[in-house]
Amino acid sequence: MSRLRSIALGSDRAIAIAVIIGAIALPFFFESGSPFIDDAVLALAFVVMALGLNIIVGFAGLLDLGYVAFFAIGAYTMGWLGSNFFFGVNDGDGLHILVSDPAATLPGVHVNFLLVIVVAVVLTTVAGMAIGLPTLRLRGDYIAVVTLAFGEIIGRVATNGDQIRIGGIWDATLGRVPGVADLGSEAVLTRGKQGITPVDKVDLPFVDQFTSLDLRSWYFVALGLALIVLFVNFRLRDSRLGRAWIALREDEVAASSMGIPIVRTKLMAYGTGAAFGGISGAFLGSYVNTVNADQFQFSFSIFILAMVILGGLGSIWGVVVGAVALSFINSYLIPDVLNGIPRDIGLDFDLTQLSYGIFGFLLVIIMVLRPEGMVPERRRRLELHGVGAGETAGAGTDVELQEEAPR
Repeated sequence: MSRLRSIALGSDRAIAIAVIIGAIALPFFFESGSPFIDDAVLALAFVVMALGLNIIVGFAGLLDLGYVAFFAIGAYTMGWLGSNFFFGVNDGDGLHILVSDPAATLPGVHVNFLLVIVVAVVLTTVAGMAIGLPTLRLRGDYIAVVTLAFGEIIGRVATNGDQIRIGGIWDATLGRVPGVADLGSEAVLTRGKQGITPVDKVDLPFVDQFTSLDLRSWYFVALGLALIVLFVNFRLRDSRLGRAWIALREDEVAASSMGIPIVRTKLMAYGTGAAFGGISGAFLGSYVNTVNADQFQFSFSIFILAMVILGGLGSIWGVVVGAVALSFINSYLIPDVLNGIPRDIGLDFDLTQLSYGIFGFLLVIIMVLRPEGMVPERRRRLELHGVGAGETAGAGTDVELQEEAPR
């Protein structure tokens, strides 16, 4: 049995290496400004988010319907620290930290992208733990209600943040800045639906300035973030904390009786998953060049959750597959390939108007035909199909069954 498991592990690693090499080579088969590369960048950003949500939902079994909140916090962190949002800072000369031209000559706050990522991780981790505190005594549907409420609160704050004054950083004596509304003499929290734009491009050491036309650079940054998050996910899953999350998911009462600190374990799940959402949010804020309250709708949380369910709850590679599949269906297949089909048969609507209905239909099909997901975790497959079916299926995706109890 151990020999079969070793062979399976070696095969999984070989497949993973081949996939990574293929992902590195992929952008060289397309033009640097190709729409396909644009779709691939978005897919990789969604992979990072889905892997973060998988820690909360798949590993720890804590339903989270407000994950869009962490996307919003990460994106606004990029907007605050990488634009002319606070254009009155330093008497209009701006605050610049490790950035190059043209950001180094603009008013506002302009911080190096890597530092923005660190700040986004800190803010979203704190926010994740804050959302975790009210759920410590809750289970099941009640957790879903609390997390849903948290996501809606952040969404409303983003929409109405242009009415929230936070101090005298905004200096009206400087006059109006092109593209910026005159909001008075005080800084506001957000610009609501008007949005924060433009946002600084990614600025990395020893790398040419990023542009909106050369998407290969963005692709490799997104791929690098996805690979880092993948590595962290595997290390966490196989760690003592990861085993504690799985024990918590299986039976909270039994996990508590085994000595697992329930409060700390839940908060670590929320904080870690939120941090990945913040990383992706900061990247997307820079990539799409705007941070707008309309981006942070409840439907986005469902979209990311659908990726996790489609790929397989708790399955790391399954979540990657689910995120890439749904992302390309949303950004390429529906709008570019299938969008005109209703009009071709005489119906007066576009298929993009039914996007979320299509995602719901796909989830129903998956739940009926393959409830464990497209690339299931071995434990999940054993639960649904029995030990015999699980053993004949091989050593299983996502390496091995976590048999050792947390200590």
